[in-house]
Amino acid sequence: MSQSPPLAALLKQVNIFGQLDEGALRLLEEQMRLVVFDPGAVLCREGEAGNRMFLIESGEVAVLKQGEGGRPVEVTVLQAGEIAGVMSLFGPAERSATLQARSVARVWTLDHAAFDKLLEGHGTLAKAVLGCLSRHLRRETSVVARLLSRDDDRRFKIAFFDSKPYVENIFRERNRHNFALEFFDARLSRETVALAAGYKAVCVFVNDRLDAAVIEELRDLGVALIALRCAGFNNVDLAACARHGLSVTRVPAYSPYAVAEHAVALMLALNRRIHRAHTRVREGNFSLAGLVGFDVHGKTAGIVGTGKIGRCLAHILAGFGCRLLAHDVFPDLQLVAQHGVRYVPLDELFAASDLISLHAPLTPQTRHLINAAAIARMKPGVMLINTSRGALIDTRALLHGLKTGHIGYAGLDVYEEESEYFFEDRSDRVITDDVLARLMTFNNVIVTSHMAFLTHEALANIADVTLENIHEFEQGRRGASLANRVTEAV
Repeated sequence: MSQSPPLAALLKQVNIFGQLDEGALRLLEEQMRLVVFDPGAVLCREGEAGNRMFLIESGEVAVLKQGEGGRPVEVTVLQAGEIAGVMSLFGPAERSATLQARSVARVWTLDHAAFDKLLEGHGTLAKAVLGCLSRHLRRETSVVARLLSRDDDRRFKIAFFDSKPYVENIFRERNRHNFALEFFDARLSRETVALAAGYKAVCVFVNDRLDAAVIEELRDLGVALIALRCAGFNNVDLAACARHGLSVTRVPAYSPYAVAEHAVALMLALNRRIHRAHTRVREGNFSLAGLVGFDVHGKTAGIVGTGKIGRCLAHILAGFGCRLLAHDVFPDLQLVAQHGVRYVPLDELFAASDLISLHAPLTPQTRHLINAAAIARMKPGVMLINTSRGALIDTRALLHGLKTGHIGYAGLDVYEEESEYFFEDRSDRVITDDVLARLMTFNNVIVTSHMAFLTHEALANIADVTLENIHEFEQGRRGASLANRVTEAV
């Protein structure tokens, strides 16, 4: 029989407790009680008032919801490290589901009264649970006020959301302005926005969701600047930012070479079947059957969007000896002179290109730029590459094109519903997105998890530009005086 993990290790897996220091963890452990439930035992019932949280140490606990006719329906199963009834910690709350042990279940419990005392006496714990309370807390609440009153660090404070170790490492290394940086694994959303309490700026990435409700709450929490550490800003409600007086900055170009080179890497890997050949050789299969590629030299490449990244790609593909077509609302005359790039309407680009690479921003006008009609106009067997934004492609139309063979190859570093999967380890879970799961069954498709930007040089540039944007704001620059501001007109 496997040994149950220690309570501290279990608590570290829980999102609202994962940021706690050892002292806070010990305080929390002292207040928790272990209860063993036999198979079939009910921990709590839907609709009843509850005042305690449940943390599963071992065994399985079914989550049941009342279905048609009053019959219980199992909606999920909780296992070791999972938690239920969090909101009961903050006062008696009506249970939203019935919990029933499916096997012998060892469960740690913590009640409202004990937790309330901990919140009163430990600011670190109070700060860690703010994200869980974002729908219920505002700046004037007593917990937040007490937390802020204890904070004697007078530096400009920045909260980083959707952070990863490589993000924290590079920003700490490049922090020449000595900002107070704090990094949260959680993505910014309505559920986590209260973590921003006490910060003047939030630093966010592509899968953080800054809708009107989040913007309003950021303002209420005292946040004045949204610093995007990426080029795109389609995940930010800019109109709401304008209404509530929040400034928004971005990194318009961190390393166009990184993204352009990744696009070429996808092209070459697909063309020469590198991914398939690698898998075969590892299994001792040295056959060359089915691995025939083509010369890139002499092929027609269509580049949609010739900003900084598209321009870099044009330089690279010109070196391969490709004929270059392009489409952009602002043609780059230098590319025309230097490499003979020919700007054409999209229909002509689709019809004439052997390779098509997307480097356009996501706007209402470019959403599903590649749809069924566009694919129908393309050459049979065309290679399609997207390292820009997932929603430029209607993925269901792409699937149809792959199934019929009209699309010969697809290299995708982005996916229109990527926020549920990309940047996280989901290897121990079933992929429930049927479209993504089907996409990954094709041997002529390569999907990478939005990593085209991921080079040392790009990360350093992202950190430097982001921190300089924040420094400009700290120095009093606003509106048009911010070098990398984002407005609705961008």
